[in-house]
Amino acid sequence: MHSSIASAALIGLSYFSSLVASAPPAPRPDIFKFPLANNFPTPNQAAIKEIQEQAHGTLPIAPANPPPSTPVSDEGLSNLRLIAFNEIFEVAYFTQLLYNVTQNYTNYQEKDFNGQSRQYIVDQLTATIAQEELHALNANNGLQANNKDLIVGCNYNFPVDTFQDAIALAATFTDVVLGTLQDVNQIFAIHNDSDLVRGVSSVIAQEGEQDGWYRFLQTVNGKPANKIPNALPFLTTSARNFAYTAILEFVVPNTCDQKNITLLNSEFQAFIPMKVETSPIPATNQTLEFSISLTAPGAEQYRQANVINNLKMIYINQQNAPVKIDINDDAQVVDNDKVTFSAYFPFKEYDMNGLTIAAVAPDGTYDTADDVAKHALIAPGLIEIN
Repeated sequence: MHSSIASAALIGLSYFSSLVASAPPAPRPDIFKFPLANNFPTPNQAAIKEIQEQAHGTLPIAPANPPPSTPVSDEGLSNLRLIAFNEIFEVAYFTQLLYNVTQNYTNYQEKDFNGQSRQYIVDQLTATIAQEELHALNANNGLQANNKDLIVGCNYNFPVDTFQDAIALAATFTDVVLGTLQDVNQIFAIHNDSDLVRGVSSVIAQEGEQDGWYRFLQTVNGKPANKIPNALPFLTTSARNFAYTAILEFVVPNTCDQKNITLLNSEFQAFIPMKVETSPIPATNQTLEFSISLTAPGAEQYRQANVINNLKMIYINQQNAPVKIDINDDAQVVDNDKVTFSAYFPFKEYDMNGLTIAAVAPDGTYDTADDVAKHALIAPGLIEIN
């Protein structure tokens, strides 16, 4: 999705969208930059009031005489920083998507909306942006209450060029968010930050509502994909480092606030990113193709094919124990800039519907997603079937 510095979120969108049919589309810069027109990520109170109106709700309102609060643990503060970092990325993503829709770009037109009207798509995305803004502000408010620096975002580049590709990508990263917030809540609980669990749980439910809508909107070859909104009985879990690595894939290097990114890099591990090359992926047992870019930090060591061939592929799906699979003896360097490799994907044996997170790690025992995240070298590969 080509990016723009436009802030579609605070324009009179009903009026704006009525003009685009007669006005030529504005050019699309490649990079999305903050702040928005309302100065998000740091809006003033008047802007927050308008954001709340667009979000159909408010930031959490504390009681007049709240009970004494305890300081948030270091791990809890790390959670808040990751939440803010992710939610600001999502604001950027959906603001750009809304801009592309209102500009009536090719492949962002009403024929691409699976039977929905342009105004409905505009209304929905406007609410989504505002809700994500409030999620980010809520996390930053938690940091501010503990005298910590706010997360303020970066510049972003989004690699999709059609509405349908944008919605499919939104569904995938929302699945990752839903899994990661499970990890966040567990970390809050372990570190006695129970006061924060309820609010994050409400966000999990809200993101799940979004995800069902993204599934409903998807098409295949111009026809409804007919995905049911509720993908799984128990959504796939994740770990914070998987989410952090995935977000960084959209960040333009060297554009984040230096204090922010230095702290985030000290708290979270960024793996060598893995791309799933096989597409589409049918619901059956099969061999999947993966790749890594040799330009990624730390990736040069995998230029020798036997290095990857001696590792294992680990699949995380639903709330099940991770599945460990041998990597096939076929790794090779392609065009001198990436390494491709493959592994069996046992869909039928484990009913691997929904999101599966793939990671390359040394041989060992992996009982939980946390075990995988502790030892992963290359990750996450994001596989969607349903």
